[in-house]
Amino acid sequence: MNIGIFTDTYYPQVSGVATSIKTLKEQLESHGHNVYIFTTTDPKVDQNHYERNIFRFKSIPFISFTDRRIAVRGLFRAYQVAKELNLDIVHTQTEFSMGWIGKFVAKNLKIPCLHTYHTMYEDYLHYVAKGRLLKPYHVKQMSRSFCYHMTGIIAPSERVLTTLKNYKIKAPISIIPTGVNIEKFQQYDSVPKWRAKYGIAEQTPLLLTVSRLAYEKNINNLIAAMPKIIEKVPRARLLIVGDGPAREDLVEQTEKLALQDKIVFTGEVDNDDVPHYYHMANLFVSTSISESQGLTYIEALASGLQVVATHSPYTDQLLDDPAIGTTFLNEDELVASICQYLTSTTKFDDKKKLASKLHDISADNFGERVLQLYKGCQIIYAKENQTSHSSEIS
Repeated sequence: MNIGIFTDTYYPQVSGVATSIKTLKEQLESHGHNVYIFTTTDPKVDQNHYERNIFRFKSIPFISFTDRRIAVRGLFRAYQVAKELNLDIVHTQTEFSMGWIGKFVAKNLKIPCLHTYHTMYEDYLHYVAKGRLLKPYHVKQMSRSFCYHMTGIIAPSERVLTTLKNYKIKAPISIIPTGVNIEKFQQYDSVPKWRAKYGIAEQTPLLLTVSRLAYEKNINNLIAAMPKIIEKVPRARLLIVGDGPAREDLVEQTEKLALQDKIVFTGEVDNDDVPHYYHMANLFVSTSISESQGLTYIEALASGLQVVATHSPYTDQLLDDPAIGTTFLNEDELVASICQYLTSTTKFDDKKKLASKLHDISADNFGERVLQLYKGCQIIYAKENQTSHSSEIS
């Protein structure tokens, strides 16, 4: 099968969407399929550098969200390339520029078009004119417009499915959470070596959060809870991995609370090094309220960490056993959960329950389910077009 994936974000950009697409590409290729990425140009990628099966289209930074890109040309070039590649199916991963180009290509090649709805845009409206320009109603209309005439839609979580149903989107929707390469996150270098890099002793109870340092991730709530955590577990420290627009404010908050010796900011790290950071830690913590699928949560689980995360339909379903992790509603529950995991390290060990969860979140399972959806959508598309053709004749 020749598969075209259309996305506004791809490596070397760092995001959950880029990670999800790379994982899917690797899984589809491991099954013998040809995967072609249609994406935007990137300042970090030399335009003269050859990238196998990757086609980049001229782009500019997105307004108020400059580490994301929007294609400004390439509609007909994409069609010509896709035609030469003899694509069998188009899978869009964005509702913006490259997504619309993907829809155009699929329509003109007369092939199925599927879409993965990754982003809960209502959580990000503040990035555009500080929330004064776009409202939730506009997100609903934009989403309905883009998803119109899709052969199928992938929702990475129950939360996304509920949102799309509330938007009255009529295309068939399947819940398929993004998987992770379990083996990748079980391979790591010496933990003492990586801890030493940041001046963290081997026996120090270490909390970890990995994310883009954006305001909707609510990392400030985790920092605010640290004094209470330290009161109960005096040697506890927090490692914050990532970078973003909120970093300066988070550092300032840390200084005001006099927590400079308890909280370490690593900045952005190389994607290949991420597994080492998970294995450095004793517990993964997230106070984010904007996750549609929480890839860092399942990366942490794949690394053998328990996870403490904000209560939501998605996290409640994922962290359904203390051996896997737990969710919290307020600061008191957050502090209590963290301290319980840090002080009762063997109480929650259950290898069987973790193994079962790892199968559910594995990249292999993810790839198989997407492939089955592709095949089902090809059958549906063929039947719909046969019916349409018959109606025209009659």
